[in-house]
Amino acid sequence: MSTAEENREAEAEAAARAEASDPELEALYRDIEAAELRPLWTITEQLLTPTPRPRAVPWLWRGSVLRPLAERAIRLVPVERGGERRVLSLTNPGLAGRPYAAGTLWGALQCLGPRETAPAHRHTPGAIRFVTEGEGVWTTVNGDACDMRPGDLVLTPGGAWHDHANGGDGHMYWFDGLDLPMIEALDAIFFEPHPELRQPVEGAHNASERRFAAEGGASAATMVPGAVRGALDPEPSGLLVYRWEETDRRLTELANEGEEPLVSVEFTNPRSGASVLPTLSCGMHRVRPGGASAPVRRSGNRVYVVFRGAGHSVIAGRRFDWTAGDMFVVPSWAAEEHHATGAGADLFSLGDDPVLRALGVFREETLPEPQEITDVFG
Repeated sequence: MSTAEENREAEAEAAARAEASDPELEALYRDIEAAELRPLWTITEQLLTPTPRPRAVPWLWRGSVLRPLAERAIRLVPVERGGERRVLSLTNPGLAGRPYAAGTLWGALQCLGPRETAPAHRHTPGAIRFVTEGEGVWTTVNGDACDMRPGDLVLTPGGAWHDHANGGDGHMYWFDGLDLPMIEALDAIFFEPHPELRQPVEGAHNASERRFAAEGGASAATMVPGAVRGALDPEPSGLLVYRWEETDRRLTELANEGEEPLVSVEFTNPRSGASVLPTLSCGMHRVRPGGASAPVRRSGNRVYVVFRGAGHSVIAGRRFDWTAGDMFVVPSWAAEEHHATGAGADLFSLGDDPVLRALGVFREETLPEPQEITDVFG
């Protein structure tokens, strides 16, 4: 705490002691409280803070814990109407038991067993699926069955009918990311089950890919180096699936163009160049072997999924060691830097920055020096 903050706190304590000795003022406060009011002069510093003070804390969920629990859930918990989904939601310890990874973001591991179907439904929160493991599953979005393979990103925009079906004999695992906490805060949650377990599939699988290819699709229209900072679009991307092969190729090109320790792409709406959903950004980040990214802090929250490789991140001075299958969260304005070991690492990210940019409250800055590590997670 700075000297100025200590002085302000001491002055506030002195004022509080003086007020406590004034019976007439005490009566005023009692009457204000009884009228369901709050005096702003007593809470200004709690509301208007110098920098963001998210309740969520930096945290990491290990794949070595998530995966066995998901396997047990496949064996013990049926997927059917009522439960709707077999999902393990990331629960941030700073959010008092709310099943959210951060104040604005839902993150989870969803799993599906052989020949299972997760029932069709739709809801106002927008969602993305990033596949971590398995084959044979497709997500049907408004009649378009999108095949899912490791490293693929599949969109289910808010209001779109969607279900998941496993046509194979193995288990399937993917990361679910939603803007559910944000939509809940806006009091705008709507949910509707589909009349049928599965919605009808219209034609061959992957229609949005074929349509995009017919319109002259190219990687430059589906992802940009770094992150989207200009375009905004209230409509979601019409391309519903982004393939790992194309993402890997683009990251390799960027890595070959320079010596930066980290290269990144953000997936984009090919129509407008905006983020894939109006409320959510999705990116992929490649950290070179032995590389360390510059320390950056941003307004807004991010959840990361370690797709390949191993390394560690320093978040707000705390070291988080990770490997493939782990998931971790960087709350708003917490400084972050990423380090890779071995053959390097690929990290998928989910963020809420399209909303912050639309509202004009997004900020980002690079720190001049690496962070001092004061603690190690776990």
